[in-house]
Amino acid sequence: MRGYDIYGVGNALVDSEYQVTNAFLEAAGLSKGMMTLVEEGERKHLISLLEEEYDYQVIKQAGGGSAANTMIIVSQLGGDAFYSCKVANDRIGDFFVRDLVEAGVDTNLSSYREAGNTGQCISMITPDAERTMTTCLGITNFLSPAELDPDALRRSNKLYIEGYLVSSATGFEAAIEAQTIAKSAGVEVSLTLSDPAMVENYLPNYRSILDSGVDLLFCNLDEAKLLTDTETPDDCVRQLRNICSCFVITCGKEGSLAFDGNSTIRTEGKAAKAIDSTGAGDIFAGTFLHGICHGKDFTQAAEFANRSASLLVANFGARLKQSEVDRYLKI
Repeated sequence: MRGYDIYGVGNALVDSEYQVTNAFLEAAGLSKGMMTLVEEGERKHLISLLEEEYDYQVIKQAGGGSAANTMIIVSQLGGDAFYSCKVANDRIGDFFVRDLVEAGVDTNLSSYREAGNTGQCISMITPDAERTMTTCLGITNFLSPAELDPDALRRSNKLYIEGYLVSSATGFEAAIEAQTIAKSAGVEVSLTLSDPAMVENYLPNYRSILDSGVDLLFCNLDEAKLLTDTETPDDCVRQLRNICSCFVITCGKEGSLAFDGNSTIRTEGKAAKAIDSTGAGDIFAGTFLHGICHGKDFTQAAEFANRSASLLVANFGARLKQSEVDRYLKI
């Protein structure tokens, strides 16, 4: 039976990207650089505002969601990935499943899918390459332990939990159940904090997962500061060493800070002309995890991951092309 390098679980979303101005974000009442959860009516209103009132059009659309992006780069790099998620029996859901399968990622999705609306993430990119997102979870808001594949999880090297799951009761339950299955099977547990707003609003849920044991935590500097209630990178590192076994803090163009269980590792960022930061943390995590699974130490994995993130931010979209992966990133 096939084993997996990484088993991911997260919110399945179709990502739609728009180029906008800072003035648009202000007019729409959106907090720049943050992710906001919205209901279906709000999603429709925002699309109307974007496309009808301001004449913005989608520049790129792809199946996504944070953990999906991570599993896809693992597959692109030649690794074996499994992704548990929930999409509806609708047109967007059909697109998502087809896109995931074409990317070489195994999944729990079968021929039967419930009626409803597949989740959508609207990413708005400003000229400084910063992304502001609104997410309508749709049916993925009801992702639960039923979407897990315990057998596939037990046959995996590492579990990767998407932090966005803590925003729904059943999603949080799925994250806890996946963590429990993994730990009982000796599968290492990794967690990404996903977004500063999530840490602000759902800190007790994150604490519950962390207190149950996380082998590797991924976060950016803003998320790390919120989690540890500190102000400087060095203070974040000191506090995180008491929270989880190992961690990586991404610091944008400044690179990353990592702790491998013994020492702190600082890795410089790679020069890039950033036009879109969407998915940079997802790609970083996937590349890092793939590197660790294939013999790289934390320093090598961080350098590998910084390179992949720098390639991504130089283009629009949350994924690299397979040709770029083959040319610049294959181990």
